[in-house]
Amino acid sequence: QVQLVESGGGLAQPGGSLRLSCAASGFTFRLYFMNWVRQAPGKGLEWVSGISAGGQNTYYADSVKGRFTISRDNVNNMLYLQMNNLKPEDSAMYYCTEGFRSTTPRGRGTQVTVSE
Repeated sequence: QVQLVESGGGLAQPGGSLRLSCAASGFTFRLYFMNWVRQAPGKGLEWVSGISAGGQNTYYADSVKGRFTISRDNVNNMLYLQMNNLKPEDSAMYYCTEGFRSTTPRGRGTQVTVSE
């Protein structure tokens, strides 16, 4: 079955950086559009970024455009999110999802907290 395991979250200061990783298994990763989504406390799931199956096309929510970079490694079945210039409003649980703009998490997520 599909397994997605997120890692790399933590505490960062405003303006800082974090790199999230997602290890995928149980499906043919290289054939799937992949996404990062997030959920802040008390709020719904928010789509953050997506990347096409081959990695050629990337998409971002306006709130993260220019600060976050999504990438993937189809040899090792890994998805990444480089987050720069972090803001307090980026604090959330981050999940990776499979499928075009899917906001249905399968994993436990990784917590990102941006605070002084």
